[in-house]
Amino acid sequence: MTLSPAWLDELRARTVLSAVIAPTVKLLRAGREWKACCPFHNEKTPSFTVNDDKGFYHCFGCGAHGDAIRFLTDQRGMPFMDAVKELASKAGMDVPAPDPQAKERADRAATLTDVMGEVAKYYAEQLQGLAGAEAREYLKRRGIDPATVQRFGIGLAPDSRNALKRALAHLGEDRLVETGMLIQPKEDGKDSYDRFRGRLMIPIRDPRGRVIAFGGRILGTGEPKYLNSPDTPLFDKGRTLYNIDRAGPASRTAKRLIVVEGYMDVIALDRAGIAEAVAPNGTAVTEAQLERMWRLDPSPILCFDGDSAGRKAAIRAALRALPFITPERTLRFVELPAGQDPDDVVNAGGREALEAMLAAPEALSDRLWRHEFEAAPLSTPEAWAGLKQRLIDHASTIGHADLARIYREEWLNRFFAQRRPATPQRSSAQQRRGTFKNGRFVAPEKPPGDMMKQIGTRGIDARHARALLEGFTLFPEELPAHCEQLEGLVIADKSIASLRDQLVEAAFSGAALDRDRVMTILGGNEAGGGTVPRTMGFSFTRRDSDPERARSDLAAAVEILSAAEEVEKALDDATERLKRDLTDEAYEEQQRLQEAQRGLRQRLASLAGTD
Repeated sequence: MTLSPAWLDELRARTVLSAVIAPTVKLLRAGREWKACCPFHNEKTPSFTVNDDKGFYHCFGCGAHGDAIRFLTDQRGMPFMDAVKELASKAGMDVPAPDPQAKERADRAATLTDVMGEVAKYYAEQLQGLAGAEAREYLKRRGIDPATVQRFGIGLAPDSRNALKRALAHLGEDRLVETGMLIQPKEDGKDSYDRFRGRLMIPIRDPRGRVIAFGGRILGTGEPKYLNSPDTPLFDKGRTLYNIDRAGPASRTAKRLIVVEGYMDVIALDRAGIAEAVAPNGTAVTEAQLERMWRLDPSPILCFDGDSAGRKAAIRAALRALPFITPERTLRFVELPAGQDPDDVVNAGGREALEAMLAAPEALSDRLWRHEFEAAPLSTPEAWAGLKQRLIDHASTIGHADLARIYREEWLNRFFAQRRPATPQRSSAQQRRGTFKNGRFVAPEKPPGDMMKQIGTRGIDARHARALLEGFTLFPEELPAHCEQLEGLVIADKSIASLRDQLVEAAFSGAALDRDRVMTILGGNEAGGGTVPRTMGFSFTRRDSDPERARSDLAAAVEILSAAEEVEKALDDATERLKRDLTDEAYEEQQRLQEAQRGLRQRLASLAGTD
């Protein structure tokens, strides 16, 4: 049965919420509201509030929140339609007659969920069979134990064009096509075939725990790395959050909701004992997904990867949320160390390391201010004017009038506090850095070690630039995925920079790249006229390296060098601000960036085998 939003709104308007709750919960009057001990968790001090004017209840202890229908379904366990009928009877409203077409769609959806349940069972069996040895070894390397595999229902799609189609033929080919598990070519006479082949299969469930789609991670080389189910009658990827069935109850207990980028990030957090995590399904965060997050927590924490893509995704989510934020709902942000994802943080420091970051999330207003303030050098009046206009534009998109005014005032106050006449840039990096001691800025001594020179404002040194080019010579298939980052790197050696530009141009052209083609571009066996020193033991510069590790290390090196340039610029700006303002906040920002820079250097040294 389909009930219109207008009819449901009328039902809620005619329902006195406290009258629905009072028979099972002892309510105490508190001004215009009611208070009680929460019926959803054990407590001695009342934190459960009922507001008849607004028509909702909220527990400040466990986060339970909803209207009269939600109370009957969650607290009394009633099916949705039974709850609607009970409230409608008391409100003197007639429930609309059933829509035959709606019933048919509901029955069809129920049948399709049964199909997906069988598919999930089949994939799980394949993972545990003889053909699943490689996949089980991959999971073991990732630290995913059998209990986690079972908890998330992880399975394996055989590397066959028709394995699923043959094994589950009894379910009906049309249903397997409708659920997206088979692909039906548009050309007449073409047979359908399995959508997922040779992939680790991760079930996506609805809030009731029913499998509605899959995300498939490739085990070997190839693209795309992740392949998701298409939109189907069961699955709308823009309205679904991965792990919402488990994260919903967990978020009430933890009193928070964490949003990460992908399936493996959710599983990594679960391994660390953090179950209240969800992820979008391979898309940027949508308005519908934001609404689902806010139903679970008024201020979810977005914890995306510490790379350029992760930072961009966080800002996109922040801007998309602005029109919908209110005093009761917002977003918070945690920015992971450069080049790391939640799995890296957990593997390196355990749950404690991640909890330390989650304990101090950045507010939405602070994250957007920092993004715009660091977006471009503020060296001209035009740049300052651009910053001001962007801040005003962002504030104007906020739908809540009072909140829009407060954001605008706060950002403009920061703007005018930071606005200073431009100062000439120093010629030496050592003159732009230092420490804040006893109220005075003290210039540092020359930093020791050759590694300190390798990442700086002059660009990447020739050895590391040459190593990257040799890496892409041996693994040219990695160029398309990293050509944008490679193009943005500042390379000090002009000849190597020119070769880099030719490689990037070839990658952007869309032409097939292999070793011979890349060698032709580089003009020989030596990238940039010199070999990489043996003391720099990058796996991706050696032909005898494990290919999977070499590709991973090459991607990491590009990420590190790209992040290092961003940190270098931010550090220079922070040091200049410290010289102007001499505040504890400016000093702490400088120290944070210096620590980030040291971390990047250590990671690069580890990859190069020189640590």
